[in-house]
Amino acid sequence: MPIVVDIDVMLARRKMSVGELAERVGITPANLAVLKNGRAKAVRFATLAALCEVLECQPGDLLRWEAETSAAAEDAEVVEAAEAAEGVAGG
Repeated sequence: MPIVVDIDVMLARRKMSVGELAERVGITPANLAVLKNGRAKAVRFATLAALCEVLECQPGDLLRWEAETSAAAEDAEVVEAAEAAEGVAGG
């Protein structure tokens, strides 16, 4: 995915733990880990706003776009095609 999440950077700058951030933002540590590790498919604006408020930063400090390499883009297309085929075959 070309969107990179830099929560780790802001946590380090603020000397804050993942658990503390999750508690202050009002989300579970597991959901914060999904977002932090780049596995999230989406983020609610309310969550993004709460992260920015707690970390005293701008959304652009937490999210950035990074171009995918052509090989990575091709791999993603292969995975999507395989998932689509499984969805059709599976029901």
